[in-house]
Amino acid sequence: MTISEKTVNSIRCLAADTVQKANSGHPGAPIGMAPAAYAIWGENMKHNPKDASWPDRDRFVLSSGHASALIYSLLHIFGYGLKMEDMQQFRQWGSLTPGHPEYGHTYGIETTTGPLGQGVANAVGFAIAETILAAKFNRTGYPVVDHYTYAVCGDGCMMEGISSEAASLAGTLQLGKLILFYDDNEISIEGNTDIAFKENVGKRFEAYNWNVIRVKDGNDWQEVSDAIKQAKSQQEKPSLIIVPTTIGFGCPAKAGKASAHGEPLGADNVLATKKALGMPEESFFVAEDVYAHCNELMARNAKTEEAWKAMFAEYCEKYPELKKEWNDWFNKEVPAEVMNDKDLWAFEGKGATRNLSGTIINKLAKLMPNFIGGSADLAPSNKTNIKDGGDYSAENRLGRNFHFGVREHSMAAICNGIALHGGLRVFCGTFFVFSDYMKNAMRMSAIMKLPVTYVLTHDSIGVGEDGPTHQPVEHLAGLRAIPNMQVFRPCDGHETAAAWLTAISSGLPTCLVLTRQDLPLYEGTDERAFKGGYVLSDSKAQPPKAILMASGSEVEPMMNAQQMLWDKGIDTRVVSVPCMEIFEKQSAEYQESVMPKAVRARVAMEAGVTMPWYRFTGLDGAVIGLDHFGASAPAKKLFTEYGFTAENAAETVEKLVK
Repeated sequence: MTISEKTVNSIRCLAADTVQKANSGHPGAPIGMAPAAYAIWGENMKHNPKDASWPDRDRFVLSSGHASALIYSLLHIFGYGLKMEDMQQFRQWGSLTPGHPEYGHTYGIETTTGPLGQGVANAVGFAIAETILAAKFNRTGYPVVDHYTYAVCGDGCMMEGISSEAASLAGTLQLGKLILFYDDNEISIEGNTDIAFKENVGKRFEAYNWNVIRVKDGNDWQEVSDAIKQAKSQQEKPSLIIVPTTIGFGCPAKAGKASAHGEPLGADNVLATKKALGMPEESFFVAEDVYAHCNELMARNAKTEEAWKAMFAEYCEKYPELKKEWNDWFNKEVPAEVMNDKDLWAFEGKGATRNLSGTIINKLAKLMPNFIGGSADLAPSNKTNIKDGGDYSAENRLGRNFHFGVREHSMAAICNGIALHGGLRVFCGTFFVFSDYMKNAMRMSAIMKLPVTYVLTHDSIGVGEDGPTHQPVEHLAGLRAIPNMQVFRPCDGHETAAAWLTAISSGLPTCLVLTRQDLPLYEGTDERAFKGGYVLSDSKAQPPKAILMASGSEVEPMMNAQQMLWDKGIDTRVVSVPCMEIFEKQSAEYQESVMPKAVRARVAMEAGVTMPWYRFTGLDGAVIGLDHFGASAPAKKLFTEYGFTAENAAETVEKLVK
């Protein structure tokens, strides 16, 4: 047994022990993919465990995140500081080895994976970011951005539609530094994949314009390594390396069976596997010569990083203007001059918030050259186009406008990958109702706390004639339910500016929910919108008899209702709540100043389901909302029929006050 083969088998045995001790997890795929993983991590991937944030490192994505025991074994053996004690705490409270890999939790993990197919799209995002930064910063003799993205996926990832969306776009964009490994073990939870999945994956990817390489023996790490070199020899297409493996390889009782997929092998079977592989029976054992071998491989990579650093130092001396731009692009903090730019707040008259957002996008684009984004074939409607920004393509890597096609799910997950890569600020857009197609990727944005901005237009029944299929009703509640997600529904240009500035500076994902119809510009809207909720129009006396609250387009009828109620001698306050999540983070004193507890007559209005507003109206208040689907009719007719009027708001307040 060579030292390379011994390392492969050590990865296998460590993964099996890890799952067995936890009595939970997925041992089969890590055992089967160990040779390919060694070929990637040990022989081809440019990475340094001493510096996992090295800008020009290769990226590695385990899209089949259930096989986390594989990446944890790699992190341990290759010296990323994951201790054997951590391996023994797999899937336990507070451990560094959770059930699925988590970005920001475990050193060396590039992205959180688990929902199948997400990692494939993330990898496409990584590869896109590499091409943009390379086109921007590389100069002759100074390839300061020159790295690959490796991703491992399985049958489940291939079945999920998001991987097809992402792969189709990657082929169109000719992302030649993207290498995807398909763990072709032909097993899923329910049994052999033939029961639901008989397609020719290689032919599918060839149709996507990928370079498809088929490995004959997935147990031969050298053959996989040769395939990687073959993939690197051409740059015109992304590469799919099909690796035929045996799930649970070496386990006499379970190799090639579904029982090896999602449950421990069993103590006796682990011992039998080690015996079949010619490895010691001791649990959680890695021989010193294996550690030494991997340390030697990583020492080589450390020298590669040192050479890169020396080149980068020369580059900075030769191109000081590019050094400054590099620092600006990779700085996560938003420059003060952007945050304080008064022109971002300059609006006049009425305007649809989608149009106002488009104006701000173009203002931000002039202030931040690394500000990029696109839409799912809806840029003219979403108003997401950066004027004179050019279109990103295989021919133009410096284009700032992305054409994702009608691929909402992969669009969101690709943007996650771009945000994870670093160096770029990214947004994407679609109609609000189609956020349903993006939900899982948006949830991953929130889990990882990625500053991806979602521009979601046509925000309500204001869509009108398109009818209930295109009129979002439950969507505000759904997105507001996601932890770490900021949902802004601005009522005018000033609040839209606050929403955008929050989106680019908060470090969290942000949804901008925007109207198609024109809304008035209010004198009272200002930077207080940064607090998520504020008094837009106060009562004449304190405290008010009632509080009117709303977001977005419903602020207008509430402002009109206030005047009606004043005329009837009922003193009211209007509160604009563009972002509930941020308002609820404010101090108790501030919240009390906006919505005094003593004022129990409260009415909220929003063209969506009523559920989110009861936290503010309380048991004594009322919510004017839409707890049913809409209809096909002109928008004004719908708003009137469903009670989104000043008259209805005023009548509701009168009943509460009496």
